[in-house]
Amino acid sequence: MAKELTPQEMLRIDLTPPNRDWMDIPTVIKPGIYCYPAKPEKVEVLGMPNPHVWSPLDDDWGLPDDWKETFLEGMRERLNKHRSFKIFMDICVRCGACADKCHFFLGSGDPKNMPVARAELIRSVYRGEFTKAGQILGRLAGGRKLTEDVLKEIWYYMFQCTECRRCSLFCPYGIDTAEVTIIGRELINLFGLNINWIQEPVANCYETGNHLGLLPHTFKQNVEFMCMDIEEFVGITIEPPFNRKGAEILFVTPSGDVFAEPGIYTLMGYLLLFEHIGLDYTWSTYASEGGNFGFFTALDVAQRLNAKIYAEAKRLGVKWILGGECGHMWRVVHQYMNTFNGPPDFLEEPVNPLTGTKFENAKSAKMVHISEFTADLIKHGKLKLNPRRNDHLKVTYHDSCNPSRGMGMFEEPRYVIKNVCKNFYEMPENTIREQTFCCGSGAGLNAGENMELRLRGGLPRANAVKYVHERFGVNMLSCVCAIDRAVLPASMEYWVPEVNVCGVSELVGNALIMEGEHDRPTDLRGEEIPGIAKAEGEEEVKEDV
Repeated sequence: MAKELTPQEMLRIDLTPPNRDWMDIPTVIKPGIYCYPAKPEKVEVLGMPNPHVWSPLDDDWGLPDDWKETFLEGMRERLNKHRSFKIFMDICVRCGACADKCHFFLGSGDPKNMPVARAELIRSVYRGEFTKAGQILGRLAGGRKLTEDVLKEIWYYMFQCTECRRCSLFCPYGIDTAEVTIIGRELINLFGLNINWIQEPVANCYETGNHLGLLPHTFKQNVEFMCMDIEEFVGITIEPPFNRKGAEILFVTPSGDVFAEPGIYTLMGYLLLFEHIGLDYTWSTYASEGGNFGFFTALDVAQRLNAKIYAEAKRLGVKWILGGECGHMWRVVHQYMNTFNGPPDFLEEPVNPLTGTKFENAKSAKMVHISEFTADLIKHGKLKLNPRRNDHLKVTYHDSCNPSRGMGMFEEPRYVIKNVCKNFYEMPENTIREQTFCCGSGAGLNAGENMELRLRGGLPRANAVKYVHERFGVNMLSCVCAIDRAVLPASMEYWVPEVNVCGVSELVGNALIMEGEHDRPTDLRGEEIPGIAKAEGEEEVKEDV
């Protein structure tokens, strides 16, 4: 484990351009920056190549004898298969428009974390091995040959990218460096060089239906434990349906919401909302994962994991799917699902059963985001809300990269928040909506052993939170992504310790006025809401008079 750095030490970032060409700067693999290698048994689960024990700090990574030919053949195959990849290899002019847009470059100062340079690691191999100019002129044409050192450099930096796509927003040619990173990871997976924080969740999801490896009865019990907390804090009994055939809606959420704080409070918000409106829905204990870590592994793996949700929807005979607060689930559904597994024509175009609203954007995927659904309910006056129950919170909103840049969902979560909270403050404009900064730990980088990388990558987002904390007293950072809820607490504790993290649906759950509830002096975390009991009592007396 790497030495834990203080914030003062972490802020010593040198952004001075190096005085040597990037090809002349050797890559030093540092603890605290990389994640542990994938366990061989987790590689075997998916039938992926070369499961073996290795370490990034070893000279010998256990590569097969024909590793170079395998890499180049894999690259050739993807150049032919993905036209965008071929274009991205050819059209970059190294203008540098993306250079200062990456949170990892801003937080580390490492020039190879500039998106242009990260893609150049692979682009240089393309030039050196696949183009005539590069084969003849070598470095003069920006090309280099594939060696073990080059492969190790590619591995190191492919896992210093969260595929957030902020850089692509500023590229004048529209180059999507995240796609280059995805393919770079696919290529190094050809030798079993994945990281365990990705490979194990993928293997677990393939075997049990969710990243955590929760078996059906455990998944069910965890949801029921949240119902027990609801009974304690709210005073009502909820009996959620599981694997119920013929329900109108299948609800799928990331398993992180079922397992750990603060996601469990978001899950409690879902449960309260569905009970409040009497929704005809079911959970599945088999498609018990909305997230898709396969997307951080290889596109064919993402395809496999996406299929399980739709297979379960077909088995249960639901009309459409409602999805919880998850980032990469929505990128896969919104941008890839129809190509992966075809439009699910066995499902119906989603219609809100309470309002009659047709969700036109979900015509193809047949899947609606919980924030869209909740915003529609609020707009049509279907929820009884007391925003004063969130008066102890001063809230800002983090646009999670995949639902925002990848899905175009900006206003619905804000509309919900503004209707359940009285104190909402935006971070600076160049850090939200399309230009939102990443949490710094997405794309499978939310491990513990790479904490220095995570904290450096989280610095730009934390800096924007610090601004609204100091100016407006913000004490809660809300989001609609399970990865964000898992990793931002550590980042906030380090950079802005006075700010907590929550899901938007947790705020909804706090504000809902449930039929049969008892006095609610606490929020869903069991924390006292200053003055709320007295305020609610005063409102009841006024109504009686």
